[in-house]
Amino acid sequence: MKYSTIKQFLLLTGVAVILSACSDNDDNNGANVNNDDAPTITSDDVVMDYQYQVTVTNLTHGQPFSPPTLIVNTGAPLWEVGQPASLALEKLAESGDSSDLLSSFDQTQATSVVSTGPLLPGNSVDLSLSISEQHTYLHLLTMLVNTNDAFSGLTNLDISELALNETTIVTLGVYDAGTEENSELAGTIPGPADSGTGFETQRDDTDKVSVHAGVVTSDDGLLQSVLTQADRFDNPAMKLTITRIK
Repeated sequence: MKYSTIKQFLLLTGVAVILSACSDNDDNNGANVNNDDAPTITSDDVVMDYQYQVTVTNLTHGQPFSPPTLIVNTGAPLWEVGQPASLALEKLAESGDSSDLLSSFDQTQATSVVSTGPLLPGNSVDLSLSISEQHTYLHLLTMLVNTNDAFSGLTNLDISELALNETTIVTLGVYDAGTEENSELAGTIPGPADSGTGFETQRDDTDKVSVHAGVVTSDDGLLQSVLTQADRFDNPAMKLTITRIK
């Protein structure tokens, strides 16, 4: 091959290489793409969201409930039978006020939902709950407002194993916070039977959470009681229906 022919061949080959390189850059909008630098997404980086419908039913004959409060967190019970109630639980059990319970968690520690109003006897309320997979322990609390310091609910129910569209039903009894004597006296009960004082700082009872023995009422011989037989309650006092919908 003549020298001039070889020179032309080399020039044409070089142009072809340059055009090929330009074509590759054009496909990537002129950017230099290195797939090795792309971030790797693992299952640990994905936070799953779950949704539940929680139905709370008041099974009592005449005891209104304070607005039911749901809290879901990563664990640790909110009370234990035989142990003193926390100040936050005392406020709920004596006045129906759950604000201290709610403020004891920040948004990274728990998810909470509160009913918009009291739950009357025989009625139900549906609460929608959206949580992350990290928050799997459910707590429910409400005061029986025509009592001194009775409350119903549960603590530390693990709902992480509930399958999609699966439902679990729990019936719940009544607890005595042990923070206020069950005197049933006028002025000591915050509900409509008396409209008396709610929370008091002084603890004048056993100072231990226990299963509630029930109210006596004036109809059963406690003449100074402001309660009547309509305020009596049996166990269970509440039904909780939990359905996973997402």
